[in-house]
Formats: sequence, C-alpha cells, structure tokens
Amino acid sequence: MKELVIDLEAEKKEILKRYRALLRACKPTLQKGDKRMIRRAFDMALDSHRDMRRKSGEPYIYHPIAVAQIAAEEIGLGTTSIVCALLHDVVEDTAITLEEIELEFGKKVAKIIDGLTKISGVFDTNSSLQAENFRKMLLTLADDVRVILIKLADRLHNMRTMDFMPRDKQLKISSETVYLYAPLAHRLGLYAMKSELEDLSMKYMESETYKFIAHKLNEKKAERELYVKNFVGPIKEILHEQGLHSMVYGRPKSIHSIWNKMRKKGIPFEEVYDLFAIRIIIDSPIDQEKSDCWKAYSIVTDLYRPNPDRLRDWVSSPKANGYESLHTTVMGPKGQWVEVQIRTSRMNEIAEKGFAAHWKYKESSSDSGLDQWIHKVREMLSNPESNALDFLDDFKMNLFSDEIFIFTPKGALIQLPMNATALDFAFEIHSDLGARCIGAKVNHKLVPLAHKLQNGDQVEIITSSKQTPKEDWLNFVVTAKAKARIKSSLKEEKRRIAEEGKDILERKLKSLKITYNTDNLHRLANYFKLHSTLDLFYDVARGKIDVQNLKEFQTAEKTPENRGPQNIEANQIEGLINRVKAKDSDTLLIGEDMQKIDYKLANCCNPIPGDDVFGFITINDGIKIHRTNCPNAAKLMANYGYRIVKAKWTSQKELAFLTGLRITGIDDVGLINKLTTVISNDFGVNMRSITVDSDNGIFEGSLMIYVNDTQHLENLIKRLKQVKGVTGVTRFDSEPRKTEKAS
Repeated sequence: MKELVIDLEAEKKEILKRYRALLRACKPTLQKGDKRMIRRAFDMALDSHRDMRRKSGEPYIYHPIAVAQIAAEEIGLGTTSIVCALLHDVVEDTAITLEEIELEFGKKVAKIIDGLTKISGVFDTNSSLQAENFRKMLLTLADDVRVILIKLADRLHNMRTMDFMPRDKQLKISSETVYLYAPLAHRLGLYAMKSELEDLSMKYMESETYKFIAHKLNEKKAERELYVKNFVGPIKEILHEQGLHSMVYGRPKSIHSIWNKMRKKGIPFEEVYDLFAIRIIIDSPIDQEKSDCWKAYSIVTDLYRPNPDRLRDWVSSPKANGYESLHTTVMGPKGQWVEVQIRTSRMNEIAEKGFAAHWKYKESSSDSGLDQWIHKVREMLSNPESNALDFLDDFKMNLFSDEIFIFTPKGALIQLPMNATALDFAFEIHSDLGARCIGAKVNHKLVPLAHKLQNGDQVEIITSSKQTPKEDWLNFVVTAKAKARIKSSLKEEKRRIAEEGKDILERKLKSLKITYNTDNLHRLANYFKLHSTLDLFYDVARGKIDVQNLKEFQTAEKTPENRGPQNIEANQIEGLINRVKAKDSDTLLIGEDMQKIDYKLANCCNPIPGDDVFGFITINDGIKIHRTNCPNAAKLMANYGYRIVKAKWTSQKELAFLTGLRITGIDDVGLINKLTTVISNDFGVNMRSITVDSDNGIFEGSLMIYVNDTQHLENLIKRLKQVKGVTGVTRFDSEPRKTEKAS
C-alpha cells in the first residue's frame, strides 16, 4: 500500500512539473487574467480525468497537458486554444457537459470544444460515415480553424505515444494520419508537424525501412555535419560583411521524404544525395524582405553554381497556405548538389507555425492565399450532392496538392492545383464559362479542353452557346469545382431523361399486371443491381430494360427466397468478419485458413511470405491480402477500417508467389543470359514474364518471377547485384498503377 502512495506522490509532482512547463510555453501570448483561466481549465481537466489512465499506464491528464503544450509551443496558439486543448476530451469522456463549460469559460470555448467532440468520431464504423465525419471536420475549419489545429496537436501527441497500442490499431491510426492529417498539416503550413506525422506513420507502417534509413543517417552524421560546416562558412562571412543579420544552418531531411525519393527514383539510400537542406534566415524589416532575400540568393550563387531548373520563387508568389521562401539547388564541394532555402524571420515563423503565425502578421501582409483556401473549402462543402467518398478524394487531390499560377488574358492571377487542365481553368473563372467551353488558347496557341496547364501559362477560353457538359469531361478535370458542376449538369440531364422513362415503365408494368408502387420499384432496382429508382427510369428510357427483362423479374419474384429487398453486400462483409472472429484467434493465418475462409493475394502489391500484411474484406472476392506498404494500403485502412482483419503467414515453403523485379545496368553482350542463368539455374526460380529495354548503352529489365518468401527474394537480389554490369535491383509491385476498389 505504501508503494502505491509513493507512486501517486511522484505522479502528482510530475503533473505539476508538466503544468509549469506548459505555462512557460504560453508566456509569450499571456494577457491579464489568462493565467487564472488556464489554471481553472487545468483543475477541471485534472478532476475530470482523475481516475483515467492511458494504455501505457500513465495518468490520462498527461495527454491534454501535452496537447496544450504542442498548441502553444509548436503552433503558437493563444489562451483560448490552450484552454480548449486542456479540456478537449472532457465532454466526450467524462460527466462534464458543454453547458457547464460555457458557464465557466464562455461561448467561444464551448463552441470549439463542441467541434472537437463532434469530430472525435472521424474514421469510425463504415467508410461513407468516415468521409461524412471528415466533411463535418472541415466545416468546423471554415467556422473556426482552431478546432482543426487542436485536433492536429491531439493527433501528433497520440502518434508520439503509440508504442503501447496493439499492432492493428497502430496500422489503422498511422494510415489515417498519412492519408489525411499529414496533408492537412501541410496545407495549413505546419511543415515541421507534417514531416513528423509522416515519419511517425512510417515508423509503424514500414518499421524495417524506417529503422534502416535512421541507422544510415546516424552512421554518416559526423561526416554530414563537417560538410555543412565547410559549405556555410563562406556564406556566413559574406552575409556578415554585407550587413545582413542572419542564421545559417543545415537541416536534415525527414526519413519519409528520403524514402519517397528512393521509391520514386528507384534508387538505394547511397544514391540519395540531398539528405539535408541549408537554411538561411534573415532578420529583415518587412519593407526590405524581398530585396534582402534576393541579395542572399546572389551571395550563395556567386559562391556556388546554381541549377537553373531548380529555382523556386515563393517570395514573389507565396503558396496558398502563406508559405514564402526562395529555394535553389547549387553545386557544392565534392560535386554534390545542395538545396538552399532563403527566407526572413517572419517567413520562417509562418513556415514553422503556419496558420497561427499567418494571422499574427496578417495586418502587414498583402497575402490572402489562406483566406482564399478557406473560401474554397467552404465552396466545396456547400455542394451537398457529392458522394462522401468522391468528396474525400476530390478534397485530397485539390486542397492538399501543390498549386500552379495561371494568368487570364487581362493578367489576373488564378491559382489551380498541379495537373489542372484548360477546362478546370474555365470552371474556376465561372461555372457557365466551363459549361460552354469548347477549347482554349494557351499562350496564344489553340489547345483542346484536356490540355494540362503549366506554371505561368496565359489562358483564353473559347465558348459556344451550343456546348453542354459531357460525361468524358470527368476523366480529365481535376478541380472539385469543375467536377461538381459537371456532375450537377449531367444529373439534370439524367433527371430529364428519367422522367420519360418513368412514364414508359408505368405503362409496361401495367401491361404485365405488376402494380406500380414504391416497394416494387425498389425491388426492380435491386433485381437489376441499380443504385436508385432514378437509374432504373434512366435505363428504361435508354432501352436497356425492356418487357423481356421485366418478365424475367416477374418470374424471379415468384421464387420465395427472392422476395424483399436485401442488403447482400453488408451481409457478406459481416459474415466474413464473423467467420474470422469465430476462430480461436482473430488473426487470419495465410495457408491454414484456406479451407475455411475464401481469400486471395492482392494483385496491386503481390505479397509474399515474410511481408508485413493485413486482410481486407471485399464484397465479391472474399478477403484480399495486401502488404502494409501497398500503394493502396493507407487509403483502404483510413476509409474502410472496419473491413481490415489481422493476417500473418504460416509455413508456405512448398508454394511459390509472384513478385516483380526491376533490374538496371550497363548493356553488355550476354547480360540477359547471365541474369536468366542466376534466376533459373542457380536459384531454380520460375519466370512468368521478362521485358527488356535498352537505350544508349543503358539496360532496364522488368521480370515477374515466382519465389517462396522474402528471404528467398533477398538472396536472389543479392546474387543478381553481383552479376557484372548490373547497377541496381529493386522489387516492385506488379501493377503499380492499379487502384484497389473497395468492392
């Protein structure tokens, strides 16, 4: 008993220590009376969570204190937000009501906590509900952005303390984080937070790769620091001579961004040269910022030769989230490319703390990109007809992507997402202009509607009064606004045709003596596997459903088991989940459970024994096994968490599994022969296909082969790398472009 008392005493001291650290973090923004308000919120949270513990066994109060600390220190939020962060879980997890919070802290605090409580259920139950909840979360962004910022702080702390969670929860939470929260942090200008969220997600989703890169970075740390010191020395000297007060330092790239580069370029770690970036932060008065940045750029490029294709000027045209900086890549000592970022202290604070810092400087800044972005969020949310999951994809693609700047014929600047087309531009200007668009002139040259725009293009739209939106337009537009307007227009047309179909169907049913009522219409729609009665009327009008089809329906209706509408999909999914849970373990054993449960290996990532995998319940194909680092994994786990089942391999030595290898090298006589000898003779591996491409002495081959497991594959890769002339061997997904449908 005495030991427990000592533990509680130690915990009390620790809680007090953390609370004092929080107050120190809040100090820069504290006004009169704020300290007392924060203390009241802390006392309420402490009392409400007093009997609660986290998965690690620590007192629960550690979590709200940490979230408040992140909000204050890493985002730079003020007292209202600190109070809300301390109380963000009390309404959901304790007996405290919103009314009590409003009485104690006022309407604003109650409203933010209400927003936080409503969105705490994001990513629960089923996919469309998850997407709907995300839409609600973004509505609060348009209302009070602090709700989202506190939610991000909450997610960051959960990710930092996820070691005690079960493996499947770690995977699910990491997927949501990398799929939605990290891009949202990026879009709100919280670059440090975005990088950390991505790194932490990778730590759980691809732990081996994460550890490997972290170890490699650590190995070369001293060598890197010496290089940075030699690189920045001359820059510091000249900046000082020119009277520019500045800080110059090297900043390591995040593990996730290094991994991305390795994947995109198909190169090993040793060939990633830009493992760090040099940052120059200048203390500059606001009216001299631009000229001082260019002065620093001139100093750097006088010392080191720049790559002309790699200059990014976000000082003249800031990003939509307020980010301002000059980026250039220069050739440093030892023939190494080095990225240099130049910005002022104000720009740096906006880059680190995003939204909160943006508002702090808003009076003196003409940039309103962030306001435009929130206006776009509101615009997207105001389209009530969009399907929830389509909305989520459109939102991700549009508002989280990098933007390009396009000029109108009169020189006005329009921001669009990367890969936007001439038709997107037309809809961005005005819905009617988009609907009547037949072509465009880009830089005075005639181009088709699907023409992809480049940064700096000047675009003039050509219209015709006879033009109407076409279904194939949806295949190439990328902005949510264009998609929503096209869908809305097509729906109107569909409704008009469906009205005709309604009359035709009523007459046909009458002739067959089938009663025309709602119940029968739903049965008909179900029978023909259509989503709605509107689709039914539409298909009748277009002649896809005729009297013969209706007679078949009539016959099927007389069979007892076909009566009544059924939710076949839900039943199938539930049945599979129950069959997995009915076993002794809730984990699907690949190899042993084949007799009891129908499962297949996914084509999009071709898992093999030894890969970290999970099962995904489909509607038509039983359970599909995916690698946790499958290109589609994050989306499936984030959107359809309830359909994920744990899976692991059992002994599969007698079986062979399909996987892909990409081999690059110096083209040489007999190279293919050497490779096939190693694969077929030395390793006894069967090949399904081989494609070879040779260009200017460089050889590139793609092979689809059958292996037993990851160990077998690693040994083969090691041996192939030893073949003379081979420069690289990497595994790839057999169908990298294929996106797994949730069906």
